[in-house]
Amino acid sequence: IPAEESEDELPAGEERPDTRLSEGDTAGGNQDGNKDRSKKGAVIEETDGDGHREGQEAEQPDQMLASSNKTRKKKKKRKTKKNSAGETVEDNDLEDIDSLLERIEDPGLAPQSQGGIITDSRPLLYVEHRNLNPENELKRYFGARAVLGDQRPRQRQRQYVRSMWLTAPKNTWPRYSKTGITMQLLDTRRGLQHFTFEHHREYQQVQFKFLDAVESMDPNNIVLLLQMNPYHVDSLLQLSDVCRMQEDQEMARDLIERALYSLECAFHPVFSLTSGACRLDYRRPENRAFFLALFKHLMFLEKRGCPRTALEFCKLILSLDPENDPLCVLLLIDFLSLRAREYTFLTRLFQEWESHRNLSQLPNFAFSVPLAYFFLSQQEERPELERSQARERAARLIQLALIMFPSVLMPLLDHCSVQPDARVTSHPFFGLNAQISQSPALNQLTSLYVGRTHALWKDPAVMAWLEPHVHEVLRMVEAGDALVQEAEHKRKIRYQSAPRNIYRHIILSEMKEATAALPLEVTSQPVMEFDPLPPLDSIVSYTRPERTSHPSNESSLSLFFRSLLPNFNLQGDIRHNGDDEAGAVQDLNQGVNRLMAAMRDMLANIQFQEPPRDDNPEGDGDWD
Repeated sequence: IPAEESEDELPAGEERPDTRLSEGDTAGGNQDGNKDRSKKGAVIEETDGDGHREGQEAEQPDQMLASSNKTRKKKKKRKTKKNSAGETVEDNDLEDIDSLLERIEDPGLAPQSQGGIITDSRPLLYVEHRNLNPENELKRYFGARAVLGDQRPRQRQRQYVRSMWLTAPKNTWPRYSKTGITMQLLDTRRGLQHFTFEHHREYQQVQFKFLDAVESMDPNNIVLLLQMNPYHVDSLLQLSDVCRMQEDQEMARDLIERALYSLECAFHPVFSLTSGACRLDYRRPENRAFFLALFKHLMFLEKRGCPRTALEFCKLILSLDPENDPLCVLLLIDFLSLRAREYTFLTRLFQEWESHRNLSQLPNFAFSVPLAYFFLSQQEERPELERSQARERAARLIQLALIMFPSVLMPLLDHCSVQPDARVTSHPFFGLNAQISQSPALNQLTSLYVGRTHALWKDPAVMAWLEPHVHEVLRMVEAGDALVQEAEHKRKIRYQSAPRNIYRHIILSEMKEATAALPLEVTSQPVMEFDPLPPLDSIVSYTRPERTSHPSNESSLSLFFRSLLPNFNLQGDIRHNGDDEAGAVQDLNQGVNRLMAAMRDMLANIQFQEPPRDDNPEGDGDWD
């Protein structure tokens, strides 16, 4: 940066200590004139480490005057620019603050876009704060003016402004107050920090009321609970699912964002979304709401047309527990990577995790990774050597995928409305026998992949690339290649039963093709949206108190009146001394009196509505 520009950036009236003219170096000893010139920026000096001048301004007064005139002109121009753009700077105050906070939080954001080498050196599950905001992605697609509209003047009038990473608070939300959720740091092992959410006593009481509202099977009870506790997380998740079933997608998405906001307000000061070193245990019921809220939020983002933001949330979920992957987002991350055109990330994930996670044994990775290599080979801006290598890897991997999972091809072509040739249709390797002979667990994985990603295969260029490899696989099958026999042996031994996290993922994804293939032991039990298929080895920190049960020796008449009047109790209050016969007789008399009073109330409340009278019995005229 030239010295003139660095000096011009100083505000008027300020002096730089290393560029002021010293008293001993001035030729005429005019201290006042030198001070004035130093204040106006007329004399620019470069100093060495000891503070001595390297220039010789005193010996060249003409050059000093000329340079001072130039800098004055430049300063005038810049002042006019600042004055003319002053209103714009004020309008962008909030965005500038967010960008500054982003740079302070992540000092590595600046060099990360300067090439592939720096980007690849970051951790695989590195999460960027700016990619968690869907507005940034929509701005890239449609422009800031189309996305923001008239939101800027409204933001100034907001009563509270709190910068959040997961979601932005809205003016329509109730004012936030502490809900009773906190986050604690359990321990630090091998550089990983293990956290957990905790429920205080008042939040536990609200949680018990929520469970009672769920058992009542009436959504209005959950609405009433949210009116009293607007940031109760499980109530927000359950009511969001009710709104989604009623086709109110906007309200369902808003409730999920409010749940994320409530949980983010409870974060521990050390908890980081971007480091990839923070862990949450899904076995603890308090942590499950955060996993589920993130998953539901990314599903709404994907439907909204923000696959890049959804991919970032998917990486965040995977970074919270990459070993167990309780929601099995590995079945989804390849689809989001292809949708967001993050082909390099998908191929890098496959290369780094294949050795210890066997990603090639999942149908989604077996087919999506060669598709990503094919898309990389079609990018003309890449060197020819990289394109040819990507083309070779795509060909090799797609053939292995077709050999390992032959039951994917025909349903995929059927969803893409593509009619294969007679050789492929009549061959038993890809025929109906391949789908019937596979295990139910493998059928769930293939159905999930085909139902989710078939739109990515509809491209004519993709189909033209796939066709010769299908014929090459048929040639290998007819030749009795050893790879075909080995793949058949693997399919028979593996995929006997799916783990619980895959069932949980299928339930949350709501793909009709995969949901229909769920086993009976999963579909027969009730599934709650706020906690679908809880782990069998859950770590419970507090339990729900047992509800006071009424005596079970009630007559059929008493049960009948209880079904009509839930508050009716024939036995009355529970006796403290059940062996007291006098008390038993008295309770029986009171029960009979209550029964008679309940019958009188019920008969008094019965109202018969008269049928509407016809004021014009003769009719209005002839029927058409």
